[in-house]
Amino acid sequence: MAQTAQPHSTRRTPAPKNDVIQIRASASMKAILTRAASLRGQKLSEFMLDSARREAEDAILNQRTFFLDAEQHEQFLAMLDSAPAPSEQLKKLMQRKPSWER
Repeated sequence: MAQTAQPHSTRRTPAPKNDVIQIRASASMKAILTRAASLRGQKLSEFMLDSARREAEDAILNQRTFFLDAEQHEQFLAMLDSAPAPSEQLKKLMQRKPSWER
């Protein structure tokens, strides 16, 4: 009997939450976090995890490191120093008034 392919769901199954993270905070810090969570319609723990995850991703993305040998490094620097000439489209865009000044 032939099997039919199941449609691929774009929704992710949430990972089980079985690790515990404990944080101590002052009453005023907790009040600020609770208020912010409430404004976003989230529980305090959801808000804190979302906020911490975003900060963690930013920290990781800001620390991308790559290594080049001497020749590759010189090629890389040459590419940075020799940017292409601006296109006509870019020139027009740069001459346009910003939307906040219109």
